[in-house]
Amino acid sequence: MTPKMQAAVVEAFGQPLKLMEVDRPVAGPGQILVKTEACGVCHTDLHARNGDWPAKPKLPFIPGHEGIGIVTALGAGVTAVKEGDRVGVPWLYSACGHCEYCLQAWETVCAKAEYGGYTKNGGFAEYIVADPNYVAHIPAGLAPTAAAPLICAGITSYKGIKETKARPGEWIVISGIGGLGHLGVQYAKAMGLHVCAVDIDDAKLAHATKLGADAVVNARHPDAVNAVIKVTSGGAHGVLITAPSLPAFQQGVAMTRKIGTCVLVGIPPGDFPTPLFDVVANCITIRGSFVGNRHDMAEALQFAAEGKVKADIELQPLSAINDVFERLSKGEVPSRVVLDFSAR
Repeated sequence: MTPKMQAAVVEAFGQPLKLMEVDRPVAGPGQILVKTEACGVCHTDLHARNGDWPAKPKLPFIPGHEGIGIVTALGAGVTAVKEGDRVGVPWLYSACGHCEYCLQAWETVCAKAEYGGYTKNGGFAEYIVADPNYVAHIPAGLAPTAAAPLICAGITSYKGIKETKARPGEWIVISGIGGLGHLGVQYAKAMGLHVCAVDIDDAKLAHATKLGADAVVNARHPDAVNAVIKVTSGGAHGVLITAPSLPAFQQGVAMTRKIGTCVLVGIPPGDFPTPLFDVVANCITIRGSFVGNRHDMAEALQFAAEGKVKADIELQPLSAINDVFERLSKGEVPSRVVLDFSAR
């Protein structure tokens, strides 16, 4: 008889996930089986459930790309990990490894990349099959629930900060102090940057101050852009926009210093009207950043292992996933929810 496992499955776009027993997967050649201890819940999971993006997952599927767990079985030929290792199964599930992008450590844009919880079944389940060459190696002493948000929100914000090219002692704006942004503030401070936090919620701005932000600006203020320019003495050297908001994108470019870089990681609906004259005349760079590579992952986790970065988490059982999605869709999740598989 085939062993079963509990999973939360998307059977139809836009509908609640179905909690059900499904066949437990088996690690094939070159694969590993991971027993899930925790899995973070990301806004991307909600997009996946709703089928919001042009390239949609194939139904039915299991979401979740912040899964942390213990390797319980190895497929033939696996040497990169061993049984008993604690690993994370992230958004970048696998890539070809030999195209021009993979060879430059840009495997995140590989044409043959697979994505956890999207094109491959993910961590909203008691077991996950994974590619051992692309899992995150969780440092000793970092709890699975603490590690879960870092393998998506953490690496995304960390890589985005790196892509601004801001150097220690320079100013960075972190726009959107939610699941990504609250981590971004911590990474930026650990990297020696001056941080100006921007959000529409005064409570989140107060939290950013507690996390070390040097200045805060409410984006709803009619003079928000000028306030940032004043506090940073000419605009931020780097701007990281995590908020999925077109006004945040427009403000972010205006907050960028001449010859500075504005990095976009949030993906709001609609088109982004770029102020071409300002971008050209001020030699501003606008660039997208999409999670990060395996080396970025190791660095992002090491900051946490050393106690310099810590995600604000709320623990919930897998059975609460539809309630979590409902709250997430209404903007009622202040930081990151982590599904705790030790809870029922």
